[in-house]
Amino acid sequence: MSGLCGWVSTEPAALPVEDMAAPFAAGRSLRCASHGLGAVALAAGPEEASLYHQDGLLIVHWGERVEALARLWRTHGARACAALSGHFAFALLDERRGEGLLAVDRCATRPLYWQMAGRSLLFASSSEALARHPGAGRELDAQAVYDYLYLHAVHGPGSMFAGQRRLAPGECLHLHGGRVERIRYWRMRYTEHAAEQAPHTELLDALSCAIDGGGEHAGTAMMLGGGPASALLATLLQRGAAHPLRSYAVGFGSGGARMLAGARAAARKAGSRHRDQTLDSDDVADAVTVLTQACDAPCGDPGAVAMLFAARMAREDGCTRLHGAFGAADLFGRGRYAGLARTNRYERLPAALRQLAIEPLLFGLGARLPGTFERVRTRIELAMAPPLDRLRRRNPLLAYGTAAMFEPDFLELLDPELPAARQEEAWWLAQARSPANRAVDLALQGDLPCRVVPGFAAACAASQLEPVLPFLDDAVVAMAARLAPRHKLGRGPRRLFAQALREVGAAAAASGKSVLPFGHWLQGDARLRALAYDSLSDLAGRRILRRDFLDLLLARRLPEDPAAHGQTVWRLMMLEGWLARGRRDEFRRGPERAVPLPGAAALASG
Repeated sequence: MSGLCGWVSTEPAALPVEDMAAPFAAGRSLRCASHGLGAVALAAGPEEASLYHQDGLLIVHWGERVEALARLWRTHGARACAALSGHFAFALLDERRGEGLLAVDRCATRPLYWQMAGRSLLFASSSEALARHPGAGRELDAQAVYDYLYLHAVHGPGSMFAGQRRLAPGECLHLHGGRVERIRYWRMRYTEHAAEQAPHTELLDALSCAIDGGGEHAGTAMMLGGGPASALLATLLQRGAAHPLRSYAVGFGSGGARMLAGARAAARKAGSRHRDQTLDSDDVADAVTVLTQACDAPCGDPGAVAMLFAARMAREDGCTRLHGAFGAADLFGRGRYAGLARTNRYERLPAALRQLAIEPLLFGLGARLPGTFERVRTRIELAMAPPLDRLRRRNPLLAYGTAAMFEPDFLELLDPELPAARQEEAWWLAQARSPANRAVDLALQGDLPCRVVPGFAAACAASQLEPVLPFLDDAVVAMAARLAPRHKLGRGPRRLFAQALREVGAAAAASGKSVLPFGHWLQGDARLRALAYDSLSDLAGRRILRRDFLDLLLARRLPEDPAAHGQTVWRLMMLEGWLARGRRDEFRRGPERAVPLPGAAALASG
C-alpha cells in the first residue's frame, strides 16, 4: 500500500519518520523531509503524490497540482481548501507562520487520521502508521469494535485505536496560535425541486469530465459489475481511447451467471478486452487471509473479495489503474440506504382498506394470534415506522441482543446507543429535505468513505494498482446533488442510466448482482468452515463476545439462515484476523468522553 504520515511539532522527534511510515513503505520509494515545525514521509509514485519543500513551506500532498495548493495557502490560508477540487489528502507545515493544515477531499477518498500527543499533532493516512508513534499508543477502542459490528465498518470520527480521529469528507484541521480547529469547509447541498429537462445528458457531461481521458492510458482497466453504471463508465472510457480498455468481472458460483452475462454484454458493446472469473469457496478462503493483511481496519464488506480478484486479473495483464463504478448506486438512489426513502407497499393500499379492514383484523381481532398473523403484523409495523427506526430494527446486531452477544465487562467500556445516534445526527444534518437525498447523504458521510472505498483501495493495493473512482469525482457528485429526488426513487435511477446508455449507443443489457454466498459455502466446504470455527474460537478467548453466543451462531443460527448469519460470521472472522495480526488485546478502560482540544473550536462552513 502507499500513504503519507508525519507530525507538526517543535519538540524533538520521538522516532525517525521513516519508522512511522513502515506500514506502507514496503516495496515503494520513500520520500522524507523535515524542518523546524515537523517532519513528513510519503510512500507513493511521483504520478500519484508530491512532496513540496520551499521557503519554509512543507507539503505532502496526495493528488495533483501541489504548486497550486502552495499558492492558495499563501494567499488564503485555511480557506484554500474550499477552492480545491479532485481527490486529495494533504498535510501542510508552514514554518514561517507556525501553522499546520490537514485536509481530505469532499468524499474523503483518501483517509487521513490525526491525534494530539502533548503539543504534537500526529497524522497519517493509515491508522497503523499513526499508532507506531510512541505518543499515540496502541490501545484499542472498544467503541470502535462495537461500531464495526453495528455499522459493518469503523465510521468516523474515530478509528480502531483509542485517541485517533479521522477527518470527515470535506473537513480540514487547522493548527494555529496553539489551537486546533476542525473546519467543515464543504458539505453537500441538494436541490429539492430541480426542473431539468435532460438529466441523462448532465450525467454524461459530468462523468466525461470525471474520466478526462482516463482511457488514454495503456494500463487502464475497468471492473464491471453487470449493472448500467459500470457499463456506462466502460463505454465512456473506451470511447475515443488510443488503447483498448481491459475489463474484468467476478462472480460467485452458479448464482453469478446472470451478473457475468450482463458484464460480458456490456464489454461487447463497449469494445473492451474482457476477462471474467467465477470464484468458489477455496478462492474465498484464500482471500480472507489477503484482505486481513491488506486492510487498515477489519474488512466488513464481503464484496471486497470480488474487488481483490478483479485487481489480480488486471495486474496479470500488466494494468496499473483500476476503475470502479463504486458510489454510483449510493449517489443515484440504489445504495444500501435507498430503502429508507421508498414508499412501502402497505402505504400504497387505499386508506379505507387499511383502516377499516386490514388493521382491525390484524391488530384487533387477531392481535393475539401467532403464526402468519404475527408475521404480517410485524412487517406492517416495520413498514410504517419512521426511516431511522426501520434502520435500527433491521440491524442484525440489535436482533441478536447486545446483552446476549457481548461480554458484560466489554459492554461497560462503550455506549451501545452511540452508532445509532451518529446515524441519526448525520440524517438530520444533511442539507436536504427529502428522504431520498438524506439517504444519499448518509452513505456519503459514512458507508462510502469508511466501508466501500477502503475495501476497493485495499484490493487494489494488494495487487499494486491505483484505484480510480470516477463516480466520486466533484463533477458527478455535484450533478447528483442537483438531481431532483424523484429521479432517485423507484425506477428513476434505472431510467436515468438507460437513457444515458442509449445516448452513447449502448442500450442497457440485462443486469444482475452477484452476492458472495458465504454462509452457504460455510455449510459445505470443510476448509472454509474450519477457518471460520478457528477464528471464532480465538475471538471467544478475547472476552469481547460471549462464547455461548458464538456457539449458538455456528451450531443453530447459521444452518437456519445461511445468507443472513453468514454475513455476521464474515465480519467476526475479519475482526479476529485483524486483531491477531497485531496481537491486540488491550482496551482503553472506560468509555472515552468527547473532551475538546485546548482552545479548539468546531466551525461549520456556510
